[in-house]
Amino acid sequence: MSETSEIQFESLREQLATDDMGIRMKALHASRSLPVSERFDLLTIAAIDPYARIRYDAVSQLGTVGNVNLEKSLEILSDRLSIDPEIDVRAAAAASLGSLQLTQSFDLLKTAYESTNDWMFQFSIIAAIGELGDPQAFELLAEALQSPNELVKIAAIGSLGDLGNPASVSLLLPLIDDPDWQIRHRVAQSLVQLGGSEAKVSLEKLANDPMPQVAEATRSFLDSV
Repeated sequence: MSETSEIQFESLREQLATDDMGIRMKALHASRSLPVSERFDLLTIAAIDPYARIRYDAVSQLGTVGNVNLEKSLEILSDRLSIDPEIDVRAAAAASLGSLQLTQSFDLLKTAYESTNDWMFQFSIIAAIGELGDPQAFELLAEALQSPNELVKIAAIGSLGDLGNPASVSLLLPLIDDPDWQIRHRVAQSLVQLGGSEAKVSLEKLANDPMPQVAEATRSFLDSV
């Protein structure tokens, strides 16, 4: 760390310890200009700030800089996922665990999903689980596919595609006729990822979907394979 960087780092760390929420927010914003390792250290402080907005920002940023120290990131994000009083901070923690592909967090994410009825939190968890790529996620994603919330269902469709289990095709095929075109659009993308003869037949149908967004996207997906 250069002398200038070290001075700035110490100044920002002191600002994060003040009682003035506005100063702490500005310090967190200013930390973006620091080298990644110093920025990470400040994020670990901000992630437990008394003010939810600061915690949310810090936890979200850990999803992009947490590779500096994956063990510490797992510790902090698991803590926020499990005990933070604000649901949006918990959702951000789930998203960051997925971004960092911290597969060790699967059981925590599963427990969190099963213990909440908040759709935003469930959506973040299901999307994160897809990014983890853990084979044991299949059953949970199949369960999420039955969610009454359309966005959670769409996240489950996408995560099943990301997971790459061929058994997912049979779960997705009934959805090619779903009345919601956004679901059909996501199904098309996942079927392209999964591949196979059954998927191909359904994709040919979706390529002629009455909704132009679905038909055009399906053709684009197929052309990119």
